Amino acid sequence: MRSTISGYTALPKAHKFSAAAVAATGVAAVALAAVGAGTASAAPAVKTVAQNAQAFGETQQDELSKQTDTAAAQAKTAAAAAKAAERTAQQAASRSTERAPIKAEKAEAAAPAPKAYGNNLDGWITQALDIMKAKGIPGSYEGIKRNIMRESTGNPQAVNDWDVNAAAGIPSKGLLQIIDPTFKAYHVEGTSWDIYDPVANIVASCNYAADKYGSMDSVNSAY
Repeated sequence: MRSTISGYTALPKAHKFSAAAVAATGVAAVALAAVGAGTASAAPAVKTVAQNAQAFGETQQDELSKQTDTAAAQAKTAAAAAKAAERTAQQAASRSTERAPIKAEKAEAAAPAPKAYGNNLDGWITQALDIMKAKGIPGSYEGIKRNIMRESTGNPQAVNDWDVNAAAGIPSKGLLQIIDPTFKAYHVEGTSWDIYDPVANIVASCNYAADKYGSMDSVNSAY
């Protein structure tokens, strides 16, 4: 049915629905566009996965580089310390080597020269007295010489072949006429085991006299 109003043509009902649908669709499109525009402007820019991975890799690389630099610096410091310690050890060894001969020379210079003794009655008594002094055996030069002259007249090879000891098969021998068993019992360490050795004979005889009489100085006859 058409309208009777001038200039206006009435649309069929179906056309009205179509027009309304078009209008509604347009409004919705406009609204959606407005919402989309607002959302797009409000949302922050998001990096892609590839960008994030690249940034992470760069960070890791920087950290690894720092660690490598630190390790290299530590290794360099340790190497320098090792070289310094080696130089110090070498210098100390060198100084020790240089000092060793000096010490040896000083020791040699400080060591007294061996005392020389004459190969005669005076030298034998003097050497015997030095040994006796070191061993704590009493006796004097005069006491020893007096008894030597009475017993053997200063002959280190003298042998008594007539007294009671000789009769028993153990004759008295040497400067101070001591028998073998007594010589062995009173032998002094560091001297000869030869009973005819002048110094060994004197020292052993004086050791025996000190034990029996207090000193060779106290002996004035056969002992």
